[in-house]
Amino acid sequence: MGATISLGYRALDIGRSRGFALIDQLSIHEPVDWLCKVFEVTRSCYYARRLRRRTPDVERLRLRSRVNELFTQGRSAPGSRSITAMMQDDGERIGRFKVRSLMRELELVSKQPGSHAYKKATVERPDIPNILNREFDVSAPDHVWCGDITYTWAQGKWQYLAVVLGKL
Repeated sequence: MGATISLGYRALDIGRSRGFALIDQLSIHEPVDWLCKVFEVTRSCYYARRLRRRTPDVERLRLRSRVNELFTQGRSAPGSRSITAMMQDDGERIGRFKVRSLMRELELVSKQPGSHAYKKATVERPDIPNILNREFDVSAPDHVWCGDITYTWAQGKWQYLAVVLGKL
């Protein structure tokens, strides 16, 4: 009983799924309780896994279908948070991590636009000479002025902000 099977499988770190598959294959030749000891799996866990595998989880299939439907309606854009919110708006009691695992099972990946990539200037503007050459210590007041403009969100719209600095 069991003399022909090496106990080295556990040292390979084969994982639970592979261990259950090996127990299924080897159970023809060896007793299940001995194989469960070899793979360090409880018998109740092994039999529960076999039972779950035979009966499809109808609720999980329904949720997967709904997640896939919402993902398709959103043109592959919504992520787990958005789909969770949509399902909760429809009265479904589900959490974000459950939706995330369902999306992984379905191999759904949200396609979100990336952030804007600003180009870094590689060449200085030839029409504006660099007179200061980053030497900002000036000898006399009102000798050097510096300015810049940017956009800022104010009063419900984008507005220019211009800044002029000069040493007095």
